[in-house]
Amino acid sequence: MSVVTTTPNTTNQARDPQLPQTPRDLPLFLILYEVMSHNSATAGWERVEDKYYRTIQLYSALWDPDFDLSDYIVAGAPYGGALALYKDETRIQAYRSSQQSKSSIDIYSAAGRLIRRISWDKGSIKGLGWSEDEKLLVVTEDGVVRCYYDLQGDFTQFSLGNGAEEAGVKECRFYSTGFVALLRNNQFISVSRYDEPRPRLLADPVPFIPATEIIHSWTILQPSYTLSRHVEVFVSTGTTILIVDATEVLDQVLQNGPFVHISVSPNGKYVTLCSVEGKVWVIRSDFQEKLSEYDTGTGGEELPRAVEWCGNDSVVLAWDEEVHMIGPRGSVLKHYYDNFVHLVPEIDGIRIITTEKCEFLQKVPDGTEDIFKIGATAPASILLDAVDQLERKSPKADDNIQLIRAQLPEAVDACIKAAGHEFSVHWQKQLLKAASFGKSVLELYSSDEFVEMCETLRVLNAVRFYEVGLAITYEQFIRLTPEKLIQRLVNRQQHLLALRVSEYLRLPTDRIYIHWACMKVRMSADDEDTICRMVVTKLTGKRGISFEEIARTAYDEGRGRLATQLLNYEPRAGRQVPLLLNMEEDEIALDKAIESGDTDLVFFVLLHLKKKLPLANFFRMINDRPVASSLIESSARETDPELLKDFYYQDDRRADGAHVILRDSLAQKDLSLKMEKLKLASKLLADAKEHTLEAKALDESAKLLHMQEIFEKDLQQERFVGDSINETIFKLIRMGYSSRANKVKSEFKVPEKRFWWLKLRALVAKRDWGEIEEWGKTKKSPIGWEAFFNECLAAGNTKAASIFIPKCTNLPPADRMDMWVRCGNMVKAGEEAFRAKDANALELLRSKAAGAAALEIDRLLKQLRPK
Repeated sequence: MSVVTTTPNTTNQARDPQLPQTPRDLPLFLILYEVMSHNSATAGWERVEDKYYRTIQLYSALWDPDFDLSDYIVAGAPYGGALALYKDETRIQAYRSSQQSKSSIDIYSAAGRLIRRISWDKGSIKGLGWSEDEKLLVVTEDGVVRCYYDLQGDFTQFSLGNGAEEAGVKECRFYSTGFVALLRNNQFISVSRYDEPRPRLLADPVPFIPATEIIHSWTILQPSYTLSRHVEVFVSTGTTILIVDATEVLDQVLQNGPFVHISVSPNGKYVTLCSVEGKVWVIRSDFQEKLSEYDTGTGGEELPRAVEWCGNDSVVLAWDEEVHMIGPRGSVLKHYYDNFVHLVPEIDGIRIITTEKCEFLQKVPDGTEDIFKIGATAPASILLDAVDQLERKSPKADDNIQLIRAQLPEAVDACIKAAGHEFSVHWQKQLLKAASFGKSVLELYSSDEFVEMCETLRVLNAVRFYEVGLAITYEQFIRLTPEKLIQRLVNRQQHLLALRVSEYLRLPTDRIYIHWACMKVRMSADDEDTICRMVVTKLTGKRGISFEEIARTAYDEGRGRLATQLLNYEPRAGRQVPLLLNMEEDEIALDKAIESGDTDLVFFVLLHLKKKLPLANFFRMINDRPVASSLIESSARETDPELLKDFYYQDDRRADGAHVILRDSLAQKDLSLKMEKLKLASKLLADAKEHTLEAKALDESAKLLHMQEIFEKDLQQERFVGDSINETIFKLIRMGYSSRANKVKSEFKVPEKRFWWLKLRALVAKRDWGEIEEWGKTKKSPIGWEAFFNECLAAGNTKAASIFIPKCTNLPPADRMDMWVRCGNMVKAGEEAFRAKDANALELLRSKAAGAAALEIDRLLKQLRPK
C-alpha cells in the first residue's frame, strides 16, 4: 500500500511506527506516517524578500486522474476540515446518463476520501460554505438555507425571508458563525448565527450604485473585527468601494476600480484589491493606507480566478493551473500545476487543492526559520546540532551545550515550539530529542510544556493520517481546541480514534459513546434485541451516558420497541418521561414519573395527558394511581373547579362534589346562578342516603335565598341575600316586620329560645323600649329575664333594665341586689338586703350610699339591728 507524502519529490516513505515518547505514554494503536523528508527540514522552502515560505504536500492522489476538478464548486471547512464539492452549474457539462445526472453534494476529507454523498434536488445552489465548527451551509436561489450539522446528511432548514424568494439569491459569503447573501436586486441579507437564525436586511446600497454600473465583486468583514460588532460588506461598484453595514452605506471614494476581487485577511486588518487591469493592491481595512502593489502583467486579459490570503502575511492569486503568492512588499512566488487549482484559506496559510494532491502553503514560523535556515546560529539550532553530535558520540555535543549554557532554557522552549509546527515525524522527534537533552542538563526546568507538546503531536499525527484526513496545523489545533477536534472525529465516525484521543488528553468520553450508539441504532441491520444488548453492554458503567438520547434516535428511526428497551436503562426519570410521551407510551411515562418521586414531573405528565386524552380516559388512567389522583385533586381544588367536580363525579364522591358546587355557589354574584347551583348540589346529595341531612340543608338554603329575594324586592331599603336565618330574622324585627320574621321562624323551625334572643337584640338595637316593656309583661320567658336586664343595661337604659330585676326570682338576693346597684338604685338594693336579713350587705351599701338613700338604708339597718 502506498503512503501519502508531504514533501515534493518524496514518495512511498516507510511509516515510522514510533511516536514521541512521554512520561504518560498511552498506546493509540494508530498507524502513523511520515509527511516530510528525513533528509532536509528545509525541503519545500522558498525565500520571498527576507522571509521564507514553505509548501508542504499533505496528501497525494486525491481523486482519479480523469476526475475534472474544474467542473466543481469547492468549499473547504476551516482548520483542515472537509471539502464540499458541487457541480458548477455555470460550466458546460459533458453528457451523462440519467443516473449519473442526479445532482449531489459530495463531502470529502482533505485526503480525498468520500465521507458522505448528499443527494440534491432542491433547486439551484447559490451559496456553499462552512461554519467554524464544520457545519455545511447550502443556500438556494429561492432563499432556503440548509445547515448540515454533521457529516452524515442530517440538517436543519430555515428561510432568509425579507423578499429573498421573490428577488432570488445571487451569491453568498460565509464566516465563522454566519453569512451574508447578495440578492439579485443588489440587497444584502445577513445571518449572524446558525443556531438561532434571524435574517436581517442590511442598509440599501442601490442608491449609491450608478445606473450604468453593477456590483463587480464583494466580500465581508466579520463582526469580531468591526467597531460596530456587526458584519460589514465591502462592495466594488464603479471605480470605488462601498462599505455596507446594518444601518448605513459609506463610499470610500476610490478611483482605481472597478475591482474584480476583494479579499480580507484572517485578522481583519488588511484588504486585497484586484482591478480589471490585473493590478493587485494590499491596503489597510480602514482604506487609509496602501501597503503594496503588484502587477500580474496580464493587462486585464486573463484575470485571476481567485484571490485569497495566505495567513496574514501574503496574498495568493490563482488561475486555472497557476498560483502566484505576493509577499508583503510586492515580491512574488510562482507555482505551476498540471491540473485545475482550488484555494482554501486558513488562519496560518492556505490549502491548494488539485486532482493530484493537497498542499499547504504558509510562511515558515519564525522559530522554525531560526533553527533550520542556512547559517543559523540561534541557541535552539545549536542545541539541535548538539543532539546530532551526541548521536554520533562526538565530544562536540558538550561544547555546543557549554556555548549556549546561558540561553539553554530559551533554546529548549524554542525546540518544543518548533516541533509543534513540523509535519514530519522525523523532525518532530529530533526537535523533541533536542529539547529533552537540553532540559536534562538544566537543574530546574518545568517539563509541563514538553509533555503537553508530546501529547499534542501524537494527536496531530494521528488525525493527519490519510484515512482520517484532518490536515490540521498546531496553530489551528490551538484555535480549534481539542474538544472540537474530537467532535470532528466523531462526525466522521472515527469513534475509536476519538475515544483514544479523549482518554489520552483526559477529556470526557460520554458524547463519543452516545454518538457511537446512535449510529449503531441508525445503521445496524441487526435485530432490536441484539442492538440493545450490544449498546447496553458497551455503555454500562460509563459516566455521563444518556440512554434517552439513544432511545430518541431509535424512535426517530421507527424502532419504537428498541427505544422503549433502551429507556429502561436511563436512570434519570426526567429524561425518560418526555420521550415516552412522544412515543405514546402514556401509562409507562406516568408510572416512571410517579416512581421518581418528582411531583413537578408527575404534574408535567398529567397536564400532557389531560390535553391529549378524553376526560373519561384520563380519569380512568389516574384512578388506580393514588399519587396521581391526589395531585390532580389538590391542583384542581385551587385552579380548576370544573375539573374537580368531574373528578369527584366519576369517583362517585357526591359529598365532595357537592361541596365544590356549594363553594362555587357562594362565589356567584347572580342570585339565579347561586340558587341553581344550590339545587344542583342538593340533587347530587339526595341520591345518596348517607347525605340526606346535607341535601336538606341545601334545600333550605335555596328556600332562604328565595325568601330573601322577595324581602329585597318588597323592602328595598335593606339587603338580605346572603344573610343567615338569624341575620334575616334580626333585620326584619329591627325594621318592624315582625310578622315576616315569624314566618321565617315557622318556615325554618327556628327554636323559641333563639327567636327570643334575636327579637330581644333587634328591639334593643331599634331602641323600642315600649315594645320591650310590653313584651316583658309576659308571664314566662324561655331565655329568662336576666337576659332582658343585661341587654337593656348594655344599651344604657337603666330604667328599662330595672323593670326586669323583680322578675329574676330565680336569682339569689345578692345577685338582684347587685343588679339594683348597677342600675344606680341603692334603696332598692337595700330593700333586697333587708328582705334577706343581710346586715353586712346593708352596711356595705351604707358606705356607698349618700343623701336620702343613706338615710333610708340607716333606717332599714336599725330595723334589722334594734340595738
